Amino acid sequence: MHSTADMGAPLRVALFTDTFAPQVNGVAKTLGRWLGAMTSRGHDARVFTTSCPNVPQSANVRRFPSIPFWAYRELRLSAPEWRRTRAEVLDFAPTLLHSATPFGVGLAGRRAALECGIPFVTSYHTNFVEYSAHYGLGALQIPGLAFLRWFHNSGARTFVPTSATARDLTRRGFENLRIWSRGVDCTRFQPGFRDDGLRTRMGATRDTVVVAYVGRLAREKGIDIALDAMRMVARTRPGTVLAIAGDGPHEGECRRAAPACAYFAGRLTGDALSAFYASADLFVFPSTTDTFGNVLLEAMASGLAIVGADVPQTREVVGDHAGVFAAPNDPAAFAEAIIALADDRAAQAARRHAAVARARARSWHDVFDLLVDEYRVAAGQCVPRIATRPAA
Repeated sequence: MHSTADMGAPLRVALFTDTFAPQVNGVAKTLGRWLGAMTSRGHDARVFTTSCPNVPQSANVRRFPSIPFWAYRELRLSAPEWRRTRAEVLDFAPTLLHSATPFGVGLAGRRAALECGIPFVTSYHTNFVEYSAHYGLGALQIPGLAFLRWFHNSGARTFVPTSATARDLTRRGFENLRIWSRGVDCTRFQPGFRDDGLRTRMGATRDTVVVAYVGRLAREKGIDIALDAMRMVARTRPGTVLAIAGDGPHEGECRRAAPACAYFAGRLTGDALSAFYASADLFVFPSTTDTFGNVLLEAMASGLAIVGADVPQTREVVGDHAGVFAAPNDPAAFAEAIIALADDRAAQAARRHAAVARARARSWHDVFDLLVDEYRVAAGQCVPRIATRPAA
């Protein structure tokens, strides 16, 4: 079946988001790829986002003044001035307006769409309700859920990355959900980037099993579970290496709690990140809060077998053959799974092979063709309306 994504008149899509490049996180990376995908298909796309130090405005990325978020300073908060927002939106005259985050910039986008009569869609990238408990804000979970439901139900579509997320949100009263999945660049992430010199710097030999973690060093990512598990692995199977790439608000605690077998690479991008993945053997993913986990596909494309938390989103991405699953938030279960795969080289090889095959089937081209198809439907069917105030 051929996509209709590039048929008809070009779209003009305004994307409102509180996170975008040069910030380094899964949402920012996905939205950066979105901009390239839209323009390469001949559509007009403009991003409205937060300012970043020493990053200027550009023709297709407009930035609002912002300040660092107190709980996680790598993220930024903005309250866009309404006259400027309205003027810029009317000047761009979008076919569709897409809010990717529910905070200051995303809320400004919602207001602009609904007050100016522009078809409006949203996307759900981050499980903010679950994140709140990790930052001492658990009391906000119930009103937070009501707010998110109000925000997302304002639009003609809410795009979610997995069917598991769609099922969960449907139970919570979210409407008009559609899948916007994720792909992976298998030229950027592949087993051929394996680097024996890097493995040596990690403290590994040819026969060492290297367990990789890539992502933000933050409590909500379950990094403490991985560290506790690897301390157990180190006692039972000495010589196994834990290699960690990333930074974040929990980095100091992670370094203090890490076992002696840990290697911290810091934040990596480009070829260095490609080599880091491919130079490991297993990939540990303890998060229970991610709605997708882009790093899973990157690890799988790089030839790593996955040891993931047994939650629906991770099972959906990894599948039945590319990894094994451990009880969520259970370091002993993760340690047992890591040791089992480390000791069974045949099983490990089979899962690594399956991981590569599964990742190669995830085409970014198809992902964005389907998204543009949905944009066209939403632009033709959406009747803007002002939603009622969120109720607890």
